[in-house]
Amino acid sequence: MARKLVTEQGQTLPLNEILDGDCIERMNALPAGSVDLIFADPPYNLQLKGDLHRPDNSLVDAVDDHWDQFASFAAYDRFTRDWLAAAKRMLKPNGAIWVIGSYHNIFRVGAALQDNEFWVLNDVVWRKSNPMPNFRGKRLTNAHETLIWASRDEHSKYTFNYEALKELNDGVQMRSDWVLPICTGHERLKDEHGDKAHPTQKPESLLHRILIATTNAGDVVLDPFFGTGTTGAVAKMLGRDFIGIEREEAYRKVAAERIARVRRFDASALEVTGSKRAEPRVPFGQVVERGMLRPGEELFSLGNRYSAKVRADGTLIGADVKGSIHQVGAHLEGAPSCNGWTYWHFKRDGKMIPIDILRQQIRAELESSDGRKH
Repeated sequence: MARKLVTEQGQTLPLNEILDGDCIERMNALPAGSVDLIFADPPYNLQLKGDLHRPDNSLVDAVDDHWDQFASFAAYDRFTRDWLAAAKRMLKPNGAIWVIGSYHNIFRVGAALQDNEFWVLNDVVWRKSNPMPNFRGKRLTNAHETLIWASRDEHSKYTFNYEALKELNDGVQMRSDWVLPICTGHERLKDEHGDKAHPTQKPESLLHRILIATTNAGDVVLDPFFGTGTTGAVAKMLGRDFIGIEREEAYRKVAAERIARVRRFDASALEVTGSKRAEPRVPFGQVVERGMLRPGEELFSLGNRYSAKVRADGTLIGADVKGSIHQVGAHLEGAPSCNGWTYWHFKRDGKMIPIDILRQQIRAELESSDGRKH
C-alpha cells in the first residue's frame, strides 16, 4: 500500500508509511504544503502524582508513560508551539487540523493554535458514552474530551462535507457534541502480554466522522502522534492516503500489523454526499433565458397561497412586490429570507413541480461538460 508521491518541487512524499523518530524533525524534513488534513493527538501532560487505585485497591492502568511527561508547563508549551509550527508548514493553503486533548492540555494547545495564526472553526465535545468512573470520588467523572478544528489560516477554503455529515446524522444537522464510546472489546488493541497496546487509543468511529467531514477520497492525512494507527486504519478504509509519525517502536509495530489487516472500501462506496454550496451556481435568469420557464408564466408557493409571474430579466412580480425569486418569496411570507428555489413551483399537467428541478437539470449539464461527471 505504501507509495511515493513526487511534489511539484520534486520532493518525495512517503504515503501510507509509518515514519519513526521525533515528529517535529520528521515534519520539518517533509515537503512543505503537501498534506490536506492533520489529526493530532499530542501528549496530554497529565501530571499524575503516584498510582491510582480502584475501590477494591486494584491498580488503574493510567497514562504514566515517559512520552507524556514534561518538566514544566513551560516545557510543554515550547513543545506544543514547535510541533504546531511544523504542522502548519506541512499543510496546503486550504488545509486544516484537528487536535484532541483533555482538560489538562487542550486550553494550552488552543492558545498556541491561535498564537500560530490557525483559524479556529469549531470546538467539538466528544462525550464518551462509557467513560471511566472517578474512583476517588473527589471530582466529577471526566466523561468527555475536546477537539479543536482549525483551518491553516483565516482565508483557507477548507473542506467541510456538510451534507455528508447530515446524512450520517439521520438527516439532521450535525452538532458540535458527539456521543461516541471509548475503545472497548475487540477494538481495543492488546500487546503480547494481553495488556492495552496504547493507553489512549481513540475509537475508529471518531476518526471516521472527522475524515468524512473534512476530507475527500484521495486526500493526504498526516498524524504526527500516530500511536497504534487509528488514523491510518480509517484513512485506508475510506480511500485516503496517510502519513504516520511515531517514535515508539512498540506502537509502530502494532500499527503496521493493524493497518495491514484493513481492507479498503469499494470505490463506489467512498463517494459522500456533496455540499450544495460546492455545486455550480445557477442564476434563475438562466432558466428563463433557456426557455425552461417563459416570461409571464405563473409560479406558485406550495399550497397555492401566493403566486407571482416570471419577468424577462429573471425576476418575479407579485401583487405588490417585485424582485428576485428569494426576495419576493420572503416578502410574501413576511420572513427575513427565503430559498426561492424550493419555495416556488410551476404547473405541468396539473402537477406542482419545484423550480429547483430546472436548476438541477442545468447543473447536470454543467458538470457533464467540465468532466466532473461522465
